[in-house]
Amino acid sequence: MLPLVAALTTVVLWASAFVGIRSAGHAFSPGALSLGRLVLDTLALGAVVAVRREPLPARRDLLPIAGVGLLWFGAYNVVLNQAERMVDAGTAAMVVNVGPIVIAVLAGVLLKEGFPPSLLSGLAIAFAGVIVIGFSLRSGGATSTGGAALCLLAACLYGTAVVLQKPLLRRTSALQVTFLACATGTVACLPFAPSLVHGAQHAAAGKIAWILYLGIFPTALAFTTWAYALARTTAGKLGATTYLVPPLVVVLALVLLGERPPLIALLGGAACLAGVAVARRPR
Repeated sequence: MLPLVAALTTVVLWASAFVGIRSAGHAFSPGALSLGRLVLDTLALGAVVAVRREPLPARRDLLPIAGVGLLWFGAYNVVLNQAERMVDAGTAAMVVNVGPIVIAVLAGVLLKEGFPPSLLSGLAIAFAGVIVIGFSLRSGGATSTGGAALCLLAACLYGTAVVLQKPLLRRTSALQVTFLACATGTVACLPFAPSLVHGAQHAAAGKIAWILYLGIFPTALAFTTWAYALARTTAGKLGATTYLVPPLVVVLALVLLGERPPLIALLGGAACLAGVAVARRPR
C-alpha cells in the first residue's frame, strides 16, 4: 500500500510541475529554471541526509548515480523547460508520457523484468489515451513540431535514467540516491547561474514562488517518493502510473493557466486511467 501511495504522490506533484514550468518559464531561461529548483532540492535533501546520517553508496555505484543525475536532473529538466516554451503544459505532458514505453522496453530487456500481458495491455490502452489527448490539443494549434520533438527527447532521457536507477536502489537508500543524483545535476547546471541571477532580479514574485515550489515539492519530495516506490515494485509497472500525469496536467492547466483543452481530451484521460489500472494488475 505504501509504495502505491508514494507513486501517487509523485504523480500528482509531477503533474503540477508541468504547470509550474509553463508559468515560470516566461521569466527564466530553461537552464536557469533547472538550476534554481535543483539548488533548493540539493539543500533540502542534503539536510535530511545529514540528519539521518545516510550511509554512502559503494564506489562502484557512484558513476551510475552520476549518470542518473546528468540524464534526469540535468538534461531532462533543461530540455523539458525549453519544450514548454513552445507547447502548452498538457501537450508536453502527453508527449513526455511515452517515457513508460521506453522504461518498459528497457527494463524488460536489461533488467530481465519481462513483458507480462497485463503490462503490455495496460501500456497500449494508456498510450492510446495519450494519443487522443495529443490529437485533441493539436487540433487547437497548441503544439509545434520542435516542441514535440524536445518532449520526445525528454521522455527518452527520463526513461533511460529510471532503468539506470532501479538496480542502485537494491544497495543504497532512495533518499541517498536521489540526493547524490540531484547534486550531480546541480553541478552540471552551474553554468546557468548568471542567467538565474539575472532572471531573479527582474522576475515577479509569483514566478520566483514557482521556482521555490518546484524545488521543494515536485523535485525534492516527488523524486524521493518515486525512488521509494521504484525500490519496491518493477520499473515497468511504476512507469505505467505516470500515465495519470496528462489528465491531471490538463485539469491543472485549465484551473491555473486558463489553457482550455477540447472535450475529447477528457476521453483520452479516461483511457489513461484505465491503462494504469490494467498495467498494475498482478501477473
